[in-house]
Amino acid sequence: MPDGRPSFESIYMRLAHTLAERSTCTRLRVGTVITSTDFRKVMAVGYNGNASGLPNRCDREEAGNCGCLHSEENAVINCDAPRYVHKLVFVTHLPCTACAKRLINVGSVVKVHYASDYRLHDALDILRASGIEVVQLEP
Repeated sequence: MPDGRPSFESIYMRLAHTLAERSTCTRLRVGTVITSTDFRKVMAVGYNGNASGLPNRCDREEAGNCGCLHSEENAVINCDAPRYVHKLVFVTHLPCTACAKRLINVGSVVKVHYASDYRLHDALDILRASGIEVVQLEP
């Protein structure tokens, strides 16, 4: 912050962390923000938890199989921007492989910013193989 103002990257990552606070998952709270590449529009947000209308809790206590929808999945579901519109993604944790593929399918994701590592790193190769830049930001 050379001029004392936060960068858009840090603002949207903070928003992703704030969204993660709404998560009802007992294992890991994750938030996602999808924006335009000029940072002027938030196209979608998501956090992990159960489907709308279902109880605000995990279905099971099994780690990695609790039944919660992932934050990236919810953001992709909520994103109504056309596939050809370029997008940036801010997520509190490195996506899993399934969510990496979902982000590819939302179309025209240019870059994925994430704060914390995930236990698996396969998503890095999947996203980069699709031409998406991946950058880890300070949490």
